[in-house]
Amino acid sequence: LALRRSKSEAFFESEAGHWDKLREDLFGAASHFHVLPGLLDNLYANGEVSVDGHHWSNGAYVPDSMQRTWPAQYGSKGAPPIRYGDFGDPLAETPGGRLWDLCERAKVSYQTYYYHVDKRRSEEWATTKGQRDYKKVDIYLNDLEKWGRAGEMPRFTVMALGEDHTQGTRPGAFTPRAAVASNDLGIGKIVEACSKSRFWKNMAIFIIEDDAQNGPDHVDAHRTVALVISPYTKRAHVDSTFYSTCSLLRTMELILGLPPMSQFDTAATPLYHSFTAKPNFIPYACRPARIDLNAKNVGTASGAKASLAMDFSEPDLLTVQDEDTLNRVLWHSIKGANAPYPGIVRRPLFNHLGRSVATPPGKKDKDDDGD
Repeated sequence: LALRRSKSEAFFESEAGHWDKLREDLFGAASHFHVLPGLLDNLYANGEVSVDGHHWSNGAYVPDSMQRTWPAQYGSKGAPPIRYGDFGDPLAETPGGRLWDLCERAKVSYQTYYYHVDKRRSEEWATTKGQRDYKKVDIYLNDLEKWGRAGEMPRFTVMALGEDHTQGTRPGAFTPRAAVASNDLGIGKIVEACSKSRFWKNMAIFIIEDDAQNGPDHVDAHRTVALVISPYTKRAHVDSTFYSTCSLLRTMELILGLPPMSQFDTAATPLYHSFTAKPNFIPYACRPARIDLNAKNVGTASGAKASLAMDFSEPDLLTVQDEDTLNRVLWHSIKGANAPYPGIVRRPLFNHLGRSVATPPGKKDKDDDGD
């Protein structure tokens, strides 16, 4: 699980599909996302925000209590007494469990590197709060090496990497570019290690955000970043099939021989068009970072005061207003204080007569025949 930018905010230019250049313009063109195979340009997050987004991402379902309370929480009206994640709170339980619960019931081995669950979580990973993503992934790489020596690894692993949240331009924190570069390098290291392991011929890596709440998108605000990487995924391929978060879950379930968790992943379209029967076992070579990973914000950075006022102590503690402020801080810190911030563009709306609701009173549409 990567963490939160809409597709237009997070991605880059391509010859096919709905990409744009904003990620490249903001964070540089050295992204591993730019060269890894299996790009999905018509995929939409089921979740609205992180509260429900994580449940969609691991359980294909969101409890009614969460759906009813997160708007008040994100509107700064008070947080409900719910412990989010898979920690036994009855208000956070999903009827079918999470993907790792399916594994447990089917006796499929699994390992977690994810702060929303304690079940079979790497103990070393549990102590990594505050560590950089590109360093944190070494825990998984060490485990992968041990599994290689033993000749067996868990059939399912789940991991969350969240440094690309950034801390805005908070003085002393790593710059937004350095934070995104760290996250990107971590992904590259994982893919390289897996592709060179003895297990690669039977592996598939799925990367998606829990939600796309942090900003606008020129297609739809739910559209999000997603990749699928495997010897059996098509190389240099853009899959424009309509997919959702649940599509990735359904694909994983089919690979692992697991049943669906809800009606939503049951009905989701699997990623059939991203796979091929002809594997390509050429290993991936991780690209070195082209951005200074250790660059830190200075006290005079654009948006430094606003960033200091935000709570980055845990993921997802920002209010809706904070989210908008952070978007603007990131934009101006990289593009310059005087660069116009991309405004909201709204679609035209029409009434039951087919007339634009934006038509000035007393003025007819040119095609209005009066019927």
